[in-house]
Amino acid sequence: MLMVRRTCLAPRTGEGEWLRNNIFQSTCTILGKVCRFVIDGGSCENIVSVEAVRKLGVTTEKHPKPYRLAWLQKGGEVTVSQRALISFSMGTNYKDQMWCDVVDMDACHLLLGRPWQYDRKVYHDGFKNTYSFVFHEKKIVLLPSKPSEKIKAHGDNTNLLSYAKFELEIKEAETVYVLMGKETQAEMEVPSAAAPLISEFADVFPEELPEGLPPLRDIQHHIDLEPGAMLPNKPHYRMSPTEHEELRRQVEELQSKGHIRESLSPCAVPALLIPKKDGTWRMCVDSRAINKITVRYRFPIPRLDDLLDQLSGAHEFTKLDLKSGYHQIRIRPGDEWKTAFKTREGLYEWLVMPFGLSNAPSTFMRVMNQALRPFIGKFVVVYFDDILIYSANPKLHLQHIREVLCVLRREKFVAAAKKCVFMTPKVLFLGYVISGEGLQVDKSKIVAVRQWPRPKTITEVRSFHGLASFYRRFIPHFSSIMAPVTECMKGVKFQWTTEAEEGFQQIKEKLTTAPILVLPDFSQPFELHSDASKVGIGAVLSQGGKPVAYFSEKLSGSRVRYSTYDVEFYAVVQAVKHWRHYLFHREFILYTDHDSLRHLHSQEKISSRHASWSAYLQQFTFVLKHKAGVTNRVADALSRRVTLLSTMVVQVPGFNSFRDLFDSDPHFSEIMAAVREVRNSEFVLVDGFLFRGNQLCIPECSLRLQIIKEIHGAGHVGRDRTLQLVKASYFWPTIRKEVERYVERCRVWQVSKGKATNAGLYRPLPIPTQPWTDLSMDFVLGLPRTQRGCDSIYVVVDRFSKMGHSIP
Repeated sequence: MLMVRRTCLAPRTGEGEWLRNNIFQSTCTILGKVCRFVIDGGSCENIVSVEAVRKLGVTTEKHPKPYRLAWLQKGGEVTVSQRALISFSMGTNYKDQMWCDVVDMDACHLLLGRPWQYDRKVYHDGFKNTYSFVFHEKKIVLLPSKPSEKIKAHGDNTNLLSYAKFELEIKEAETVYVLMGKETQAEMEVPSAAAPLISEFADVFPEELPEGLPPLRDIQHHIDLEPGAMLPNKPHYRMSPTEHEELRRQVEELQSKGHIRESLSPCAVPALLIPKKDGTWRMCVDSRAINKITVRYRFPIPRLDDLLDQLSGAHEFTKLDLKSGYHQIRIRPGDEWKTAFKTREGLYEWLVMPFGLSNAPSTFMRVMNQALRPFIGKFVVVYFDDILIYSANPKLHLQHIREVLCVLRREKFVAAAKKCVFMTPKVLFLGYVISGEGLQVDKSKIVAVRQWPRPKTITEVRSFHGLASFYRRFIPHFSSIMAPVTECMKGVKFQWTTEAEEGFQQIKEKLTTAPILVLPDFSQPFELHSDASKVGIGAVLSQGGKPVAYFSEKLSGSRVRYSTYDVEFYAVVQAVKHWRHYLFHREFILYTDHDSLRHLHSQEKISSRHASWSAYLQQFTFVLKHKAGVTNRVADALSRRVTLLSTMVVQVPGFNSFRDLFDSDPHFSEIMAAVREVRNSEFVLVDGFLFRGNQLCIPECSLRLQIIKEIHGAGHVGRDRTLQLVKASYFWPTIRKEVERYVERCRVWQVSKGKATNAGLYRPLPIPTQPWTDLSMDFVLGLPRTQRGCDSIYVVVDRFSKMGHSIP
């Protein structure tokens, strides 16, 4: 590529001389936005800038033939690995589209090179610097724009030095001066109206937690163990000298703060170090053993619809976030020994509530509700460590902030100043943007689906079609919109048409609109379905058969080399972290297609990486269930995309939401087609539901298991009776096999089932043939207690010799 751009510090004289020293540049329209473009005959490719692709939201794809782009001198090569189909217009008569390589450049947004000139048979007038060609039987003449004589300095025009260039400069120069930039931490933004109030309560926003223990409030963290449970005593993990020294330092620091002390506890769990992103270490405690024998306490969590109803009419919002909230709550006196952890130096126990204990979220919610109870429902919403203050006007809002800060000061709670937001008309709370206009969905939730790349093979079309079909009940005229896309799956050769592209973009847009991303209902359980592949992880959070949000993450760096087990585990942890505000202290169902994750808690020793992930997951209450990958259509579709993958949850549809599944069911799809064309005596279609006589047909979905579970759980009857009750109202091809499998695995039925055969006739005992081969035994009870403490006799008689032994 050859393009030279000249920047002068002073304007040239002469009216026409600018044509001699400047290449062709003008403006065009791309996706409704005005962009700068350049025509350069020395460029071997058409180029679009990374900035334009990002700001305009243009879909990119992997370049079929990646290459390295060199400029006028060595050392500045750029790797080109992506391309995009750019639709642009110039004036009213010229509207065109070209494949352009995506390159990071700041000279312009679009560069038309030799491929454009060759394809459009363009003629260049070197004197006038114009380009002319015939397009759709009309002659098009492109005129250049005169460059501005005023040179403006832009903050973005910074010369970045690559590693290769830096290495070259070091070799060639004797002295190199390097100025390193350090990112500054954002300060708390306080509006001028709230500044005096925040200054008055400066003690509520300290830089660090105060020294010493927090006050002993009415509510402390209780740890009640199951009666008769065996106390764990796990050995400490072996560490390198460097790790051991770091662990010792952190333990001493916690001791100096008064958060821990030495212990004589009969139980102990190991401590270990987990590396943080900045290269430092975080001390963690593997509390799985103590959590396993801890009695779980349930605390009522406010319903989301109740919280939203309270915000009606509010126009001013303030959000407060407590600083290390767990460490501001004491352990109940007498329960400290149950938090003991072990290092090489000795045994220590917590005096404040640590992370990782099973009942810690419940305790934290109880403390916050007790402290702010007078304000909850009036002008305060509390959800764990998030405190939202809402008011109708600024004057009233300042009064409400003062009342809340007075309570925090009285209870000796401190907040993290950098995480607080004061007096704002719009605030992000629990993943939603709340303002005076109402509730809006956070746009970051739908980025994963919006950036889904255009399919390039039949397999990728099927992957997208599987996802879209799964949610077709939410899209009006789904079959009509998807028809051009499904046409691409027919035949041997793959051909992506313009109609298919329009349908693909329309389906993506409809998949990410409000009817799809519904508001979560915290009174119902969440379902989190995760999946992973070699290139990324994906998940979806759903509830009531409707998706709440998508999530995706591409694997990079060392994570690409993770084992299958680690990648699946990482997908679960990242999905739970992403939706922590939904799942924290909520019992949810976690589906994964990797069966070995179910045995995580039975491992005697785990690696530091697994310990970190496991310690984080112990804050949550969930049921881990396995789901085969072939049935995991939604998450598997997103996780196996080429560039982007997202997080999803399994669906448990109700009776009103599985009608659209008949057409995609391997058994009922043909029956549905036959019923629509000709009346079938065996099957009939009523209001979108398929019936076989009086039996409702159930397509392949998790509702089948739910039906069996409900019917069998009513009385835990046997296999045949359960099958009879299910077949009385429902039908599907594998109904017998699924009922048998479920009943055989029901532990309640296995324990309580009666004998299947009647007792036979009494038979005489066999006659013994030699001494001490056939014995009879009995007990004589209720005798007076002897001096040795015996009150019974154990009698053993040999049936052959009649010899007896009496044993006290």
